[in-house]
Amino acid sequence: MPSHDDFDFRTIDGDVYVSPRYLAGTTAIGDPALAPLRDLGWNLDHDDLGNAYLNAPDRKVRLGYLPEGEDDGLWRINAYKDPFGPPTWGVCFNDSCPTEFVRAFTTALAEAYEQGPNAYLAAPDLGHADRDPFHAVAPLIKRGWQTDRSRGGVFVIQAPDRLAGLEFTSGRLDPETELTTRNARWHMWAGTSIDRPAWYATASTDTPVVLLKAVTECVSDPTPLPRWREETYSYVQGMARLTPVIPPRPLAPTPLDVQRASARRPAALTTFTVPRWSTTSRPALPGPRR
Repeated sequence: MPSHDDFDFRTIDGDVYVSPRYLAGTTAIGDPALAPLRDLGWNLDHDDLGNAYLNAPDRKVRLGYLPEGEDDGLWRINAYKDPFGPPTWGVCFNDSCPTEFVRAFTTALAEAYEQGPNAYLAAPDLGHADRDPFHAVAPLIKRGWQTDRSRGGVFVIQAPDRLAGLEFTSGRLDPETELTTRNARWHMWAGTSIDRPAWYATASTDTPVVLLKAVTECVSDPTPLPRWREETYSYVQGMARLTPVIPPRPLAPTPLDVQRASARRPAALTTFTVPRWSTTSRPALPGPRR
């Protein structure tokens, strides 16, 4: 458990820490994940249902925040070589995914977008050292995730407690299926069952490795996430560790603080005596009005 001084208490939002963080659940607030792209000046639109859409200035990257969408895909991000063509790659985070994981992705996407199309459209490539798909898996391996099985061309790696995992599917996949179902090249989830996960995220074949790595780094980070206890889901309460947030210790007053407090304190009353009362004394005579 991180020590008291490891956190900036101005940024804490919650009364418990949830560990491991992949069992934290969503914050149900989209703004933190939208912020990295909005800070670049991306255009934000809304529809009549309350869905939000972010578009890059060149219209080659689009994000949809879809609380009123047709399925549980709350976050959908697509990139295009041609603004009027099919997506080059697509990523989806469902409505239970911790918002911090989405923000990790959008932060990396913002950095890649500023570098240009060669960065945000850089498909994984074994022939390029910095685009090797293994880089997306490396953070998990370094933090103790282990290969679970490899079946039918599907590589699976799971967290030590087996409550989160990542699937990588080899071979050819249908581009349309990757964008509209969970049968994508990359599939990450948490919970006791891959068929009914607590949350999931998918990424299609040509999603840049640097964006995928940002997510796996965030998911496997051992630092717990803050949440409000009454909003933690039942599956979290049964499997995750919930630790109360320790409030910040008050700072000791400095000599200047003491001096200022003394200056504000009213002068002591030395010319007025408060009459003492007892059961045998008569009421004091009224004195002059102050």
